[in-house]
Amino acid sequence: MPNPLVRKLEHGARLTTDEKNLLVGLVAGAEQVPGHADLISEGDAPDFVHGVLEGFACRYKLLPDGGRQIMAWLVPGDFCDLHVSILGEMDHSIATLTPSTICYLPRNGLDALTVGHPGLTHALWWATLVDEAVLREWLVSMGRRAAPQRIAHMFCEVHARLDAVGLAPAGLMDFPLSQTDLADSAGLSSVHVNRVVQQLRDERLIAWRGRILQVIDAPALAAFADFNPNYLHLRPAQLA
Repeated sequence: MPNPLVRKLEHGARLTTDEKNLLVGLVAGAEQVPGHADLISEGDAPDFVHGVLEGFACRYKLLPDGGRQIMAWLVPGDFCDLHVSILGEMDHSIATLTPSTICYLPRNGLDALTVGHPGLTHALWWATLVDEAVLREWLVSMGRRAAPQRIAHMFCEVHARLDAVGLAPAGLMDFPLSQTDLADSAGLSSVHVNRVVQQLRDERLIAWRGRILQVIDAPALAAFADFNPNYLHLRPAQLA
């Protein structure tokens, strides 16, 4: 199966064979990381850019009372902290949610990806802008969408993002998150999330058993959630 980082970035620019090979070579060193392990913590100075090849990770912040707010899901094909080295210090933490395969790109490796490689430069900026667009959409959900639509919207989004890298055949996807993870993402209690998930099951929009999530009726789920995938910008890439 093609490298998911390449598959995702090809939505942002038309990469040459040399650019694809360069990217694969720079992220070749990957490690298995257990679930619920910090990749980098708030306040750290990053030495590496992290990429997700398998599994789920997240951006999060901890509140003084120990509460956790998840601000983004990071799925195969995502860079976790692409341009944070410019800032010099993390203002949030990044952790795995599940056992994951993570690759490590040295900070100076970004220069190798961009100097003389306009397709990769374009694609990396595209990825950063899409991350910002996803955050805006999550803010809309947190502020204005009711709980059922909020959760349904998250299911629509993860389905679209995994499908873009070939990991959601026939609406089936590996979704090993817990309802607590979902609650911390949606700003809801676990009890409320449980009720919403059951509602979506009863309406035959999704099936979720163990670590497998199935979107049974994608158009109906999107209509229920008022989901428009335009903010993911998953159109065929144009020449950089």
